[in-house]
Amino acid sequence: MKKLLYLGLLLTVASGAVALTTRRAPAAAPPGMDIIAYYAGDPTTFKQYQTQGLTHIIYSFLHLKGNAFTFDKPQSEATVAALVALKAQNPKLKVMLSLGGWGGCETCSQVFSTAQGRAEFVASVKQVLVASHTDGIDLDWEYPAIPGPPGHRYTPEDRHNFTLLIQGLRATLGPKYEISFAAGGYREYLQNSVEWKAVMPLVNRVNLMSYDLVNGYSTVTGHHTPLYSTPRQRASVDDGVHYLDSIGVAPSKIVIGAAFYARIFGGVGPANQGLYQPGKFKKAFDYKYFADSLSTARGFVTYWDDVAKAPYAYNARRQELATFDNEKSIALKTRYVRAKKLGGIMFWELTGDVPRHGLLDALYMAAR
Repeated sequence: MKKLLYLGLLLTVASGAVALTTRRAPAAAPPGMDIIAYYAGDPTTFKQYQTQGLTHIIYSFLHLKGNAFTFDKPQSEATVAALVALKAQNPKLKVMLSLGGWGGCETCSQVFSTAQGRAEFVASVKQVLVASHTDGIDLDWEYPAIPGPPGHRYTPEDRHNFTLLIQGLRATLGPKYEISFAAGGYREYLQNSVEWKAVMPLVNRVNLMSYDLVNGYSTVTGHHTPLYSTPRQRASVDDGVHYLDSIGVAPSKIVIGAAFYARIFGGVGPANQGLYQPGKFKKAFDYKYFADSLSTARGFVTYWDDVAKAPYAYNARRQELATFDNEKSIALKTRYVRAKKLGGIMFWELTGDVPRHGLLDALYMAAR
């Protein structure tokens, strides 16, 4: 690498350049602040991104095969091996494996409802973590005890079964491995899905999915990942954090979520620039496409909600509203983590960003 840099400098001088520019490497996360990337890509795409400042990468997803925690395909195993190799440059990096995701936990309620199912799953988790040289498991069961994807079973007993699952994981994995779980960022989940007082002492953190707060089933528009509540929308980062704090969850174990993608609603009238109006979800797309897809040339005008501390955009010609995070809202969320002394910030998903000068860079800058 030093030889390449030296050669590049010689070439620059030889070409008559009058100035040299350097790019600052991302700073390490402040002590006690986790910066966590979910990653659903292949064995090479992550190499485009500035991952040196991350404390955790969570590979997404593994699934259940019978009662066992299982890679779906060989490429997934190759991707995890490539992520683990990053530790040579960043020894403090933790690489974790996530179970489930939206639509990816269809049999979780059934499997985790029996002692045998839980025991076989827990044993398989340890086998996979040892074999893959990874550092822990993240549970993304959507959702215990409340409706999730259509057709997926949920029962009131899921809530306690989730506790039993966490107890089994910690007893088997011991202190060496990390355990986290992704939690819905809205009150129905927070109040009904988890026995918080029993679960939180056993896990390293809860990853609060403070995005998709308006989602594919919403019939009224709003902010899908706002920092603060508004008179028209209670669900927000701050509302989720406030609830968890009110029931005694340690702030240091709360990680808030940011979105590297937008949600687009159609059939939205122009009142209030489309915000809090009837509409129907159309699609989602990644931040890396914003410059074109949300441009004025496409008919979008971007606005800032100073109560929610969230951007949104409206297209009067198409009658579309877009809700998303941008550099400003990401920076404010990161500063919120520091001010509240929370555990950290996570985001879905790394490949949604541009490789340079995007949302991750804004997060790093705010975390300094």
